[in-house]
Parts: sequence; C-alpha cells; structure tokens
Amino acid sequence: MKKNGSIKIIPLGGLDQIGMNITAFESDDSIIIVDCGLAFPSNDMLGIDLVIPDISYLKSHMSKIKGFVITHGHEDHIGALPYVLQQINVPVYGTRLTLALIEGKLRERGLDRLVKLNVQAFGDIVDFGDIKVEFIKTNHSIQDAAALAIFTPAGTIVHTGDFKVDYTPVFGDPIDLQRFAELGKEGVLAMMSDSTNAEKPGSTMSERTVGGTFERIFAEHQQNRIIVATFASNVDRVQQIINTAAKYKRKVVVEGRSMVNVITVASELHYIDIPEGTLISIDELKSYPDEQTVLITTGSQGESMAALSRMASGMHRKVHIKPNDVVVLSSHPIPGNELAVDKVINELSMLHAQVILQDTHVSGHACGEDLKLLYSLVKPEFAIPIHGEYHMRDTASRLAASVGVERDHCLMIENGDVLELTTRSGKSEALIKDHVQAGGVFVDGLGVGDVGNIVIRDRQNLAQNGIIVVVLTLEKYSGHLLAGPDLVSRGFVYVRESEDLMEEARVQVQDAVDDCLVRHVNDWGKIKNIIKDSLSDFLWKKIKRDPVILPIIMEV
Repeated sequence: MKKNGSIKIIPLGGLDQIGMNITAFESDDSIIIVDCGLAFPSNDMLGIDLVIPDISYLKSHMSKIKGFVITHGHEDHIGALPYVLQQINVPVYGTRLTLALIEGKLRERGLDRLVKLNVQAFGDIVDFGDIKVEFIKTNHSIQDAAALAIFTPAGTIVHTGDFKVDYTPVFGDPIDLQRFAELGKEGVLAMMSDSTNAEKPGSTMSERTVGGTFERIFAEHQQNRIIVATFASNVDRVQQIINTAAKYKRKVVVEGRSMVNVITVASELHYIDIPEGTLISIDELKSYPDEQTVLITTGSQGESMAALSRMASGMHRKVHIKPNDVVVLSSHPIPGNELAVDKVINELSMLHAQVILQDTHVSGHACGEDLKLLYSLVKPEFAIPIHGEYHMRDTASRLAASVGVERDHCLMIENGDVLELTTRSGKSEALIKDHVQAGGVFVDGLGVGDVGNIVIRDRQNLAQNGIIVVVLTLEKYSGHLLAGPDLVSRGFVYVRESEDLMEEARVQVQDAVDDCLVRHVNDWGKIKNIIKDSLSDFLWKKIKRDPVILPIIMEV
C-alpha cells in the first residue's frame, strides 16, 4: 500500500564493522532507535575496554525520540544501552529474553528502576505516532531474535535484524516466512538486511545439526573429561550440550561470568531445559571422576580473561587442564581474533589436551541463498544491506539485484548518512540528504568519552617509542640552573646497557639549557620546546628513534 510522506534512516554504527549496531528512523514527529550495541576495541585502541556509538545527533533531537526497539540480546545490539540510557531515558521495547538480558545489565548499573522496559510478543505492533513497529519471528544464534516491520509515512521498511533461516530450530518456532511474504504482497518500500554471511554460498545449516556432532564426540570420548567453549549467548548450543551430557550420564558445570548470567536468565524464563541433578557447581567438580563431567565455558574467541584462556594458561583457580581432557571449540574465530584463538589452542596442546575444532559450529547468519529467499518474499523497492564490512554489504546488494531489486535501488550507505526515502503520488525516491556526526566513543574504566583520538595517538606513541622525562631546577629570579638536567626513561632503552647514550643525551640537553640561559630565554614554554627539539633531533640522528619527551622544570 503506497503512502505519501518521507522517512529518514540514519545509521550511527554497524555499517563499517561487525558491531556497534544502532540506526535511527526519523519522521516529522518521531524518532525510534533500532538497537544500541557496542564494539570491542581493535588492537590499536590501547587500554580501551569498549567502544559505544556517538549519540550527539540523538541528544540534539531528544524531544522527538519515542523509544529504543531491540532486535535481539547480543552485545553488539544491546551492549551500549546502559551508557546511552543514562543520557536518553526513553522506553525500551523487545522480546522476552532480550529484555531480561537488558534488565540484568541495567541492574548492574542501578538503572533498572529508572528505565521502562516493554516486553513484546511476536506479532505485536507498537504505536509510536506516525511510526509503528511490528515484531516478526526469526532464527539466530540466540533465542527470541526478531525482525521488524517499520510502518512509516513513506511506506513499510523491513529490518531483518541478525537472522538465519532455520526450519528445525532447537527451541521454539522456525522463522515466520509467511509474514515476510504477506508484507511483500502488501508492498515494502525498503529492506535492511543482515549481510554478515552474504559472501558464503548456499544456506546456513540448522543449529540442530550441531547436536549430532556432539553426540559423536561424547560417544567417542567416554573415558575423557569434555570441555566445550562456546558463545555465552548461544542458549540452543548449551541446551544441546546439556542434552548429550544427560544422555551419557555426565554432570555439567557452567563456567564464565557471562555464560552463567545468560543461562540463569534463560533457565528462569524456561528457554532452556536442564534435567534435574545434571548441573553442579564448579566446587563440586572434584567429587566426580573426569569421565563423568562436562564443562561448558566462555573463551571460544581466545579472550584473554575468559574462562578457557585462563585454564589454558594455568591461571584458572579451580580448573587445570589435564592430558586426558578433550576441548571442543564450538565457534569460528571472529575476524581479528584468529591469533588469540591460535594462542589458546597452542597452550592447550602443550598441556597435551586434545582440541576439536571441526563441525561443532554453525553460523547464526543467513548465507547467500537464504538472503535471496527473503528478498524474493519481501520484494522491496530498495535494498539497504546492513550489519557487515563494506565487501559483505556490497555482495548482499548484488544478491538483491539478482532476485529483482533494481541495481540503482541497492543502496550502499555509511555511518552518519541521512538517507531520506520519500513517496509521492505512488512514486518513491531515495536521497542522501545530509551527514551527521557518527563514530565511536571510547570507554576506559569508568571514563566514557574522556579518551579521544589524541590520547590514543599518545598511547600508541608511548607504546612504540617509550618516554624520556627531563627534570631540571631553575632559581626563581636569576634563572640560574641549580640542579639537573636529569634524564629518566621508560620503554626507550635499557639504561644500564646504554649509559653512554644517556650521558650524551644529557649533555645535549645541558647545552640546550645553557644556550637558553645565555640568551636570557626565561619563558618556560620556550625552554621546554627547545629541550624537546634538541633532544629529539639528537636521538633521531643517533639511533633513529622518536620517544615522547617530557621536560619538567622546577623553580626554587
């Protein structure tokens, strides 16, 4: 059904990375925000714990914001909410498990009583004024994942969220393809689709196929302790491990803070069924022979502080890897994590544990044929691939074109673009009208946004080149040099083996200071700059290094 009006789509994250997904939909009267995720820092973000989206644009349009609509409970879709809701306190809408996970995050930060959480069932339509949103059942690697039909003044926009097509899910119903087809018949203006696996041909395997693999592993290793590392949020995977463990009369320990949190919430909501007497605490582990136990743990991505990494490096206080252990890594390394995963595998191998990698994971994202199926059912006028690196989204746009979306209607937008879709007299057009501030805000400890690019650059410089502190004491009125200059270095050279170099450097600084005093330069700022320039030139000529130089002048 055609409408007359316009809608702005403003992605503030998630389009040049896997992570930090957040998109605003803005009409004349309302703004709704779909998802609010975090990203994990890249290797060059030294000391940074998390990256959350820059919400400057949203804060400047606060009066129009009606709520957050969340597709599912993964960190890259909900992780930034505790930070953002402190600044934009509006209701949050999502499915049952998703909101239970969000509530746990808010409780940790004392926000649970301040924020209104609204649980929605599949098929529910939430009214935000001139924008309405319907929740549609999909499958993913976490329960209760939803796609959204967003009814706007310009027409219907389908946002797939993260999804796969699973006809035989472990828990609950398969994806509601019928509803997607109905929307397609009614007419869809645009579809924003998950592009993560667009480059992989064929269809994504059902999560249930992993159950068969675990069955084989348990059957073949009945005399070994089995340790399975997987994503904390993959409740269906944990369910299948528990089912197999119960069948082989093994006790199960769940280890890792995030794993315990998710399984506790899922168990309370009856999204996971744990047979009576199967689960034991980690302290009870020593009461059972190894071959009667299974550990389900975090750390499948090689995260340094996760449970499996601590076990592999011998830092875990309660679990020690033994030669009889079989360790199953039930995930694929996320791009960028390969080295960390390799390190853990090496450490496990050195402890003579057997590591199993093959066939114990299926993706939670749609491959090429599944994307084509959804595009064929929905028949959108415009295709807007989201959730992926540029090359993934580019492939997704080609898939859309292959099943009937006009090539110039496959839109490649970037974070911060303001894409306006307008429908007038039965004709629709798409135009990038503007670009707003978007990007990452660094979280370091309790500080949010107090570390910017300049601080990161300083940290990189310190990490790569080290620091030299030059200390000297001047007399207050005469400007005479009373003490120093003394040089203290960290991360530059090993001083005991480079005494000659440090003495030459000290003489260089002494000459620069003497020169300043002879010329009656008494501006401290100028003296510091002369010291920095002189020492920097000397060190570069001498050993081709450029440390951070920090002159400190004291006055007595």
